[in-house]
Amino acid sequence: MDLENMSMIGLTLFVAIVAGTLVITYYAAKRTNTASEFYTAGGGLTGWQNGLAIAGDYLSAASFLGIAGAIALFGFDGFFFSIGYLVAYLVVLYIVAEPLRNLGKYTIADMITARFNQKKVRGVAALSTITIVIFYMIAQLVGAGALIQLLLGIDYWVAVLLVGVMMTIYVLFGGMTATSWVQIIKAVLLMLGTVVISFLVLLQFNFNILTMFDEMKTVSSAGEGFLNAGVRYTNGIDTISMMAALVLGTAGLPHILMRFFTVRDAKTARSSVVVATWVVGIFYVLTIFLGFGAAAFVGSETIIAANPAGNMAAPLLADALGGDLLMSFVAAVAFATILAVVAGLVLSGASAFAHDVYGQIIKKGQASEKQQMLAARYASIAVSGLSIVIALFAQNMNVAFLVSLAFCVAASANLPVIIYTIYWKDFNTAGAVTGMLAGLLTALVLVILSPNVIAPDGSAMFVGEAIFPLTNPAIISIPAGFLGAYIGARISNKREPKKYAEVLVRANTGVK
Repeated sequence: MDLENMSMIGLTLFVAIVAGTLVITYYAAKRTNTASEFYTAGGGLTGWQNGLAIAGDYLSAASFLGIAGAIALFGFDGFFFSIGYLVAYLVVLYIVAEPLRNLGKYTIADMITARFNQKKVRGVAALSTITIVIFYMIAQLVGAGALIQLLLGIDYWVAVLLVGVMMTIYVLFGGMTATSWVQIIKAVLLMLGTVVISFLVLLQFNFNILTMFDEMKTVSSAGEGFLNAGVRYTNGIDTISMMAALVLGTAGLPHILMRFFTVRDAKTARSSVVVATWVVGIFYVLTIFLGFGAAAFVGSETIIAANPAGNMAAPLLADALGGDLLMSFVAAVAFATILAVVAGLVLSGASAFAHDVYGQIIKKGQASEKQQMLAARYASIAVSGLSIVIALFAQNMNVAFLVSLAFCVAASANLPVIIYTIYWKDFNTAGAVTGMLAGLLTALVLVILSPNVIAPDGSAMFVGEAIFPLTNPAIISIPAGFLGAYIGARISNKREPKKYAEVLVRANTGVK
């Protein structure tokens, strides 16, 4: 690969993507004049548009770069991520999507306070949302810095600042409309790149999938074990814990759930999830070809030499099969992927602060449209700035650890309260507060005590023996969230059966 030539082609594609997204933002800014338009694009997206935007929001750099690398290095164990992320959408479709759209307005807290109109609930929900957003966004920014640094030869801090400034511009001026269209375009480009690479991989095996699987038995030192579980994840409990976080975490991710408010009704929300599930499903099936292709035509040694975590497997495969042009396109798509995801994250974090904390708690619901818009834009700058600063000092942190933590916190703090709010008659304000805090704190504390943070070989932040043995605490923190909510509700004597009946009708019909 000619790095200088690669950089010129890559830079041209990068500039084209940046220019295109800025044009979208310019036109979106003209249509973003109210809080509703800023937070939810005025609820004007169609089912297929929102479905593609959800897919664009969900298919992050961790999916595109991380899963391909994990499969290339660890075989079936890497495919665990694809299975977990895909099954997660069934949970969203059947349990969360319709009630959330019927009960909410802009944020998760809106949905919960449809039943419990309490500042405490809204404040804790906003805290949980901002925590998830920060962890998720740091992971994307660190990944962006590493990718652009490697492909274009620019300094890490310049790459992080570039992505940070771009995402702030999208949200600041274009709001949800600009963010949605960036995500739609990114989803189309990502699927196009993935399909092209998968086609080229199959072409090498004469379009015979059985031949490809036979070949995989010889590309790794694991032999036939490459096609079975156990190469990477030898601890069954840890694997189950990780899968629990992946499967249940999506139903509590604020930037994904926020997308259900961008359509006009619950029926459209359902159709958008169906579209998203098809797009996401096809993508995750194709990750098999990305991973196996990288293992066969790039090799584990080359992949690890480029990035120890395997994050460069897909770009290296593109280079091996399609040369500089295809690799540059894949790199540009990865860049667009990161931009789209972080823009959605900034928007959900800013909405939690501006709408929930400022608009409902501080201004007691009396904030004018102008005040809400100003607060949202200030909050966007604050969330972006904080994430950029942390990411600048987190260059060597494990990106997968940050992403899995975000999923774990979402499943532990948000999901139990969402489910109890919709389906449990005796649930109350105390249960909502204790459930969110129990899940949030348990997840954070156990991760701090885990091998992700403390390791004897110096690969983590601190040297020593981890106090908590699992890399992902979801198997404990998710039950802690459900149990905390249950105990809190039982200890409190306050019952609101009439309010529950009203919420039950609204959740299932949308009638107010």
